[in-house]
Amino acid sequence: MAFMNWTDKFSVGIPSIDAQHKKLVSMVNELFDAMKSGHGKDAVGKTLAGLIQYTLTHFDYEEKLFAQTGYPDAAAHKKEHEDLKKKVVAMQEKIKIGTGAAQSMEVMEFLKNWLNDHILGTDKKYGPHLASKGVK
Repeated sequence: MAFMNWTDKFSVGIPSIDAQHKKLVSMVNELFDAMKSGHGKDAVGKTLAGLIQYTLTHFDYEEKLFAQTGYPDAAAHKKEHEDLKKKVVAMQEKIKIGTGAAQSMEVMEFLKNWLNDHILGTDKKYGPHLASKGVK
């Protein structure tokens, strides 16, 4: 059973971004599977590092679209991205130091809640704007 499931409620109406969000959900599930199956912290760290790198690529993609289309809430959205980057780096350090089951679940719950809140709250807001500018 997946830790987090993609449903249509997460769609922002932009296929390229929905595909990236689906990949993020899949990567969160991969991280959960690595933690659940008792892989060592090196394997978990590598999976988390891949998730972080993909997230940064996704943020860059969104922010370029905002700049190209003149998205009015771009500054606030970018601030959310910056805040997440700081939190994730701190969590990555926790895992490097040594993680127990409680810390692992803390990381997973944080990622799941953040994806839920960010996609359903902030990201949903830009969907109509980008669609009106012809972004697919």
